[in-house]
Parts: sequence; structure tokens; C-alpha cells
Amino acid sequence: MNLGNDKALWLLFAVPVVLLPVYIWCFWLKAKALKILASNEMLKKINVAVSLKKQVFKALLLVAGFISITIALTEPKWNPQAQRIKRQGRDVCILLDTSRSMLAEDIKPNRLERSKIAIRDLLEMLKGDRMAIVTFAGNSTVKCPLTQDYAFVRMVLADISTESSSRGGTMIGDAIRKAAEEVFDKKSREYKDIILITDGEDHDSFPVRAAEKAAEAGIRIIAIGLGDESQGSRIPITGPNGEKTFLKYKGEEVWSKVDGDMLRELVYATDGGKYLSVEPGTTLDLGRIYESLIASAEKRQLESTTMLKYDEKFQIFVALGLVLIICEAFINERRKT
Repeated sequence: MNLGNDKALWLLFAVPVVLLPVYIWCFWLKAKALKILASNEMLKKINVAVSLKKQVFKALLLVAGFISITIALTEPKWNPQAQRIKRQGRDVCILLDTSRSMLAEDIKPNRLERSKIAIRDLLEMLKGDRMAIVTFAGNSTVKCPLTQDYAFVRMVLADISTESSSRGGTMIGDAIRKAAEEVFDKKSREYKDIILITDGEDHDSFPVRAAEKAAEAGIRIIAIGLGDESQGSRIPITGPNGEKTFLKYKGEEVWSKVDGDMLRELVYATDGGKYLSVEPGTTLDLGRIYESLIASAEKRQLESTTMLKYDEKFQIFVALGLVLIICEAFINERRKT
């Protein structure tokens, strides 16, 4: 027998700790009350018609019914049967820009936090795909290798900030090369996607050339540009005393703009690549992007495992418990005369 919810067994402690003491206490109170209300001679005449054995039997039926329903709550199952489960999916690597420009608040609450929220939403929709996360700014770091453990991905995602990269800047090309060389395997030329989330301001890392090299390995790039391409947005910083100012360079405020032309050229270098612009006032919906571009794409078999499937038998114990409780209600406490 296999139990799906063995924690319910703790309820069985209620039998010796609660139910039996309550019944004993009730019988004692009843006997004490009768002694107060009537004399011993009168009690002998009254108790002639009442069967103590039947009273005890009725109590035991209720206790047995409680035990039976408790066993049902443990979700008992038996008769195991081997079942082979095949998992299919694609390998998806998120390249997440963690440069300081991602703190711009033109997309609320800011570009980086909005991206993390969208990735968490995406994790709820994945259908067997393996996911990895690479953060980048002036350098790139594999924060999470390809995995189907989405709980681990969420844990990694929660710790990502603009401090995730030790160097400032935005080196998109280096991030693409990092994913192609250290995240994806070299055995297959298919079923590999990069979702690049950035404000698109690259600092001479040759991203288009990196995309062309990734395309040779069968990697498709879906780029998402955050922010406005024309006006851009200022980058907020917090001073030592908590005051909020904006990042300056040579005495002038820095305005972060999306380099949409570069991102378009980058994705067009890969087969099936797609560029999506998320401007201020619009929503970054990775779930919709996943459904339209990744979930519908061709998948490969990632793994095949053998699992034991059991027959659920909790219904037997529920029925038995109900029968015992119903029988208790129909049993008369009085003796046969």
C-alpha cells in the first residue's frame, strides 16, 4: 500500500487522546448525574431497560467510523503498475540585462523588476521545457543552467539585481556567446531558443556577429526591447542620504534609449528570430510570447522516465466509515424485552 497523504495519520492520535477520554468522561458524568437524581433502588429499576454493552458498542462504531475516514484522508492506493512517461520540450535560455539602465522607471516599477515579474509568470506556463538564466551587463554570468526544476529557477530569479554583474556596461554579444557555448549542448542543432530582455544599448560587443554564430548552432533569438526608441528615460540613483537623483555623465543626465535597429538586425540573423518592442505604457507578457512562438514550435524528447501508477482506494474507507456511522444511529440502547 502507498499513502498519498501520510500526514493525515496524525489524526489517529485523536482516538486515544480525545475521543476515548471524552466517551469515558461522558459515561462517568451520566452515572454521576443519575446517582444525584435517583436512589440506588430506583437506578436498578431504570437501568434494567438500558444496555451498557450497546452504549459502548455504539461508541466504538463512531470511533471506528472516524478511523476509517481518517485512513481515507491518507489517500491509500495499491496495485502499482509501471508507466513510462515521455517529456518533450525545448531549451529556453533567458538573457536578462542587469545593467544600471534597467533601473529606468519608464516601465513600472522599473525595467528590471518588470522583467523579473514577466519571467515568473512565464514559469507558470512552461510545458516541460528546460530553462536557463544568464545575466549580463559588462560581463555575463550563467545564474541557472538548463533545468526543469522551476522552483530553483524562481529562487535564482529572486536574487537577481543590478549587482548580479561585477562590471558596468551592456555587452549583449558576450551574453549570446556565453549562452551558445556554456548553456546549450552541441549535440543537437534544433529546439534551442534565446529570449533576450534588454534596453538594447550595446557597448561594442558585436552582438550581430554573435547572433550569426548562434544561428549556425541552430539557436533562435527572440529579442525584447524595453523602453522608448526616441526619447528614452533617465536612470534613477539613490544618494548616500537616501535622496533620489538621476545618473549623470560629464555633468549631463543620462537618457537610456532602446537601440531597436540593432536588435532587429540581431534577431533577423537567426532563423525564425523575432523582435518585440515594449514601450512605456505597454505590458511585457512573456506568457503570450511563449504560447505564440515557443509552445507551438517543434519539440524534442528531453527525457523518458518510468513511474509507478497506483489505483486509488480511498473510496472504500469513506464508504466503510459512513456505513459505521449510519449503523450507530440505528442501534437502540435499550435491552430487548
